[in-house]
Amino acid sequence: MVLIEQEPEDAKETVAANPPKAASTTNENGDVSDGFETASERDVSDDEEPKQEEQPVALNDDELSQKALNEANEAKLEGNKLFGEGKYEEALLQYEVALQVASVPERAESASATEAKEGQSASEKKEVAPAPEMAELRSICHSNRGICFLKLGKFEESIKECTKALELNPTYMKALIRRAEAHEKLEHFEEAIADMKKILEFDPSNNQAKRTILRLEPLAEEKREKMKEEMIGKLKEMGNSILGRFGMSTDNFKAVKDPNTGAYSISFQK
Repeated sequence: MVLIEQEPEDAKETVAANPPKAASTTNENGDVSDGFETASERDVSDDEEPKQEEQPVALNDDELSQKALNEANEAKLEGNKLFGEGKYEEALLQYEVALQVASVPERAESASATEAKEGQSASEKKEVAPAPEMAELRSICHSNRGICFLKLGKFEESIKECTKALELNPTYMKALIRRAEAHEKLEHFEEAIADMKKILEFDPSNNQAKRTILRLEPLAEEKREKMKEEMIGKLKEMGNSILGRFGMSTDNFKAVKDPNTGAYSISFQK
């Protein structure tokens, strides 16, 4: 019978406290390891190559501009649809989205141009103009916002938007017509007539502009006369406050209008 001799308690503790060490090995690169597989050695075999992360494809300036133009056009078309449904507030938001998208390439081009011109003098630097397609789209969106505000009765806002459209495209007749209409609503007859006359410069045969001018000119004249009367009334009040100290009033003075020149002459009467 074989007797198994029990290991003393202190021996067990020694073994447990000092576990056997793995043999050290030297890898192909000459680095010493402890004989354990590292994560890199385990995961990547000699036949495998590390996986490369896919890098996003960078777009050049032309591609960025085209992408922005497409997105802006989509927002504009959505605005047109909402306008046709009578949803003017929602249409305004879509036109604003289109304007924001269409302005991104312009800012990028401006920044690139600024970097390229670092070594140039101030006299050599020029403002970067937006691309023709972007300028046209932005002009249309501003004009469309103008008619939305017109439908909502916000005539001052309509004038501002149409003015922005005309800054981008001075020959944009729709913007001129819409601005003239907003001016008329505010009784800015002189300004409305000026816009109609501008249209006739571009299109001498435009009958709508001709009819509008004929209709507005009497209203403009009436308003001018009314403003003159109001101004004369205020001057009389001021004059009476001064002349009253001398026992006189403005009634002692008579304004006579010259029918040929439209000018006034003042005569004194006791």
